[in-house]
Amino acid sequence: MTLPNYFLADLPPEADLTPAMVTDACLTLKRNRAHYLAVRDTPSVLRTLVRLGEDWLCEDFPFRKLALTEGPAQTGFSAPTLATGLDNFFKQLTGENLEALLAQELGPTHRLDAFSASSSDSRTRRLALATGPELVGHITAGCVPNAAFMAIVLGVLTRSAQFIKCSRGGAFLPRLFLHSIYGCEPKLAACVEIASWPGGSAGLEQALFAQCDAVTATGTDEAVAAIRRALPPRVRFAGYGHQVSFGYVTRDAFAGWRGKKIVAQAAADVIAWDQLGCLSPHVFYVEDTGNGFALQFAEQLAGELARRETAEPRGPLTTEAAAHIAARRAIYEVRAAHSPETTRYWCSLDSTAWTVVYESDPRFALSCLNRFIYVKPVLDVTEALRGADAVRDHTSTVGLAAQEHELEGLAKQFARWGATRLCPLGQMQNPPLGWRHDGRALLGDLVRWTDWEQ
Repeated sequence: MTLPNYFLADLPPEADLTPAMVTDACLTLKRNRAHYLAVRDTPSVLRTLVRLGEDWLCEDFPFRKLALTEGPAQTGFSAPTLATGLDNFFKQLTGENLEALLAQELGPTHRLDAFSASSSDSRTRRLALATGPELVGHITAGCVPNAAFMAIVLGVLTRSAQFIKCSRGGAFLPRLFLHSIYGCEPKLAACVEIASWPGGSAGLEQALFAQCDAVTATGTDEAVAAIRRALPPRVRFAGYGHQVSFGYVTRDAFAGWRGKKIVAQAAADVIAWDQLGCLSPHVFYVEDTGNGFALQFAEQLAGELARRETAEPRGPLTTEAAAHIAARRAIYEVRAAHSPETTRYWCSLDSTAWTVVYESDPRFALSCLNRFIYVKPVLDVTEALRGADAVRDHTSTVGLAAQEHELEGLAKQFARWGATRLCPLGQMQNPPLGWRHDGRALLGDLVRWTDWEQ
């Protein structure tokens, strides 16, 4: 299957984009939105998104097949990793989930179609209408496609024209998603554009920002700050900078009959998208009062990663990334040889496919990713939070494995500490559709409200 040239990202690599091309594309998107998208109502938009979700879950869907056959070479993820990631996202595009998202963000689900009142608005005799931007620009980073997928879904829900700028090497899967929209509804796809260019291309970005009413951006803190500075004052902005995540396992949970299952769930979090997303764990803190639970957890996790590598192999790495892992391993090999009571490590033989490091120091350690994970013993959650204090302002998700009676107390401690998402272990890279990214409303930075007082 050969993709036609519908989008700027379909141009050959040697083609040069110019600011004039970006401006023309934005003006075309706005015209198409006025004709084809702004006139749509919420139920019709939901039907389209649900149909797309169902299509992407079918094994014989042409775009899914292309993602799994060409995706490994284009993205660096193995076909099993891609299949799991795509399934986890698209199975959430259901009518029930989309309506719940709109209700969470807007109150009445038809608030993008007509003035309406929530229960609190009714008491003050007030109606409200939410309006999406005419054109929203999405600046995405990395090769994990979920942020781009979700940005497209939110833009369609708000009936906004969209221009998605992907990083080099990150456009393949979002591009396939847009081609699948074209195959389903060409007029809807005509309201979305996708392109790729190196970060810091000021001329192209200025041309895009001059036409946008709102911009979203994901990336490093420095990149997000630079985009914010480059935007005209009138443009609304939602920036999502660098985030990290970790897991926490209580002694009662691991010591019980669920111990083996908890290890499998932890491995699933490490394997998902090869640990490259901001929701991927860097560290698992394991409660340990000297009974060796953390060491047992690390050893069993190594065995589980070795087993899973056969069925769900990690994608190939660049020479530089592989050398980084090898250098980090060498450090812990020396430490383990000299201080086995405080440091141990396990790794795949003859490859950098996976690495588990057990380290008694509770201080948070940034992983070099690509299935390189730390396990650290702690007395309790207080010690874990002290160890993770350096990343307190950059923590997204905490994956929890605990007994039922422990969960509420742990959840309050992590929430008050600063974590913006708590989930069961095994679901860290699989947030629900209505997940409030970085603890913020999904549509709050996009829609404009109009109140009608009666």
